[in-house]
Amino acid sequence: MNVVMIGTGYVGLVSGTCFAEFGADVTCVDVDQSKIDKLKAGRIPIYEPGLDRLVEANVAAGRLQFTTELGPAVRGADLVFIAVGTPSRRGEGFADLTYVYEAARQIAAHLEGYTVIVDKSTVPVGTARNVERIVRETNAQADFDVASNPEFLREGAAIADFMRPDRVVIGAESERAEKLLRELYRPLNLRETPILITNLESAELIKYAANAFLATKISFINEISVLCESVGADVHAVAKGMGMDGRIGSKFLHPGPGYGGSCFPKDTQALVRIAQEHGASSRIVEAVIEVNAAQKARMIKKIRSALGGNEAGKTIGVLGLTFKPETDDMRDAPALSILPPLIEKGARIRAHDPQGMHEARELLPAELIYCDEMYDVCQDADAVILLTEWNAYRGLDLQRVRKAMRGCALIDLRNVYERATVEALGFEYHCVGR
Repeated sequence: MNVVMIGTGYVGLVSGTCFAEFGADVTCVDVDQSKIDKLKAGRIPIYEPGLDRLVEANVAAGRLQFTTELGPAVRGADLVFIAVGTPSRRGEGFADLTYVYEAARQIAAHLEGYTVIVDKSTVPVGTARNVERIVRETNAQADFDVASNPEFLREGAAIADFMRPDRVVIGAESERAEKLLRELYRPLNLRETPILITNLESAELIKYAANAFLATKISFINEISVLCESVGADVHAVAKGMGMDGRIGSKFLHPGPGYGGSCFPKDTQALVRIAQEHGASSRIVEAVIEVNAAQKARMIKKIRSALGGNEAGKTIGVLGLTFKPETDDMRDAPALSILPPLIEKGARIRAHDPQGMHEARELLPAELIYCDEMYDVCQDADAVILLTEWNAYRGLDLQRVRKAMRGCALIDLRNVYERATVEALGFEYHCVGR
């Protein structure tokens, strides 16, 4: 089966590589010549554990190739996936579909024989219908169907998520399209992976609804963490007690500085806009967005309080910058909201991240100092903030940290450590909801 993946960003590169691992012949297409050149040279533009080895193996097997030439790839394709970016339009919250619709026009010009065009990007309800319209207007003779196949990949665990998914969602309204997509995902039959076939609109909405619900769980437990601090409860005990209920579950009930990343912030805002366009209520999702913003602001106050009410002239060490471990993604990371206000008020910040410092340099104030060695952030620091729970930070030599510091405030925004252990070493321990 010949598969074309348009876009070699996070979703496109992971999905294309995994389809090749399934045995399909995959061509990944991108307009960025420099990115294609790097991929051909074996250099992966994103950090995702295991992806480099999987790309190398499938390129060597002849099942995976990279090009900027869309025409030849599309003309021989059975399925063409659109996996381009759908960023939020500045200040609006609507998903920007410019790249999706341009890809549709380019695909239409090169269609030969029956082809299924598949939306892989996260797109608002109605996008697949518009893609179909655009293709028909561009090439009235084309023999094709449009389908929706949303992705559910967690950064840092994307390959496992693709190979062992909870479910595969396919929005398809013709037997030919459904048959081709079922055949593509046939290797998952060995794991008895559920495949849900829906209409186009349902498939598009499932992705937004799922992400909004997970974001809701995060914002809910963060709001409960504030109450826990006020009444003397332990948010971890509360979350554990909640999670033992099979109707609720323990996942995503982890307090912290708020959600970030490429999906939750963008998709919750987009869902609100979709609801507004159709005259439907979205009050819960709107509250989730507000709570998340408030949680990040609350973390600034927590840090300021730990520094005696004023960060001016203080040295702060920061461990972790990416929005979560095992990724180099800085999109909407809490660090982007929390650190600049501290710098503006006169704090001197030194930071370390195992993978995110290159991208962070483009997004954070120039005054921030980056350390190649994680313990260097602690030197003469008045406070050390644990902002992202990378494994390297879970087993810190706390005696070494304490000895290097000038002050004694350890601000654990991920609740990695236990208060008694930390305070026994002479730290003032500050955490979330405990």
